Amino acid sequence: MAAVAVMLMAGCASTSAPTEQMAVSRVAVSNAMGAGGAEFAPVQFKSASDKLTAAERAMADKDYELALTLAEQAEIDAKLAAEMARSAKAQRAADALQDDIRVLRQEIDRQSK
Repeated sequence: MAAVAVMLMAGCASTSAPTEQMAVSRVAVSNAMGAGGAEFAPVQFKSASDKLTAAERAMADKDYELALTLAEQAEIDAKLAAEMARSAKAQRAADALQDDIRVLRQEIDRQSK
């Protein structure tokens, strides 16, 4: 009897609305957008956005397990998009710096001749 009660309680706990995870996922998608995820990591950003939208639909349908899974996936995809965007921006800045160094070296070589 006690085992059945524990199983029922565990079942109820697992079906509660994942409101905290939904909020975390929304923030992650927003951060990815701000980091340039839509531009520099469009596939990952779209995946995060689509999964968040699907999680919101699952929440509306009260399918909380699906909503939790999708929200967690959206968070991971959004974080990946944000990091890929930051990496692409850093690479772009490094490339620009290398170009500047090359131009400066050419100018120094030109002036020293």
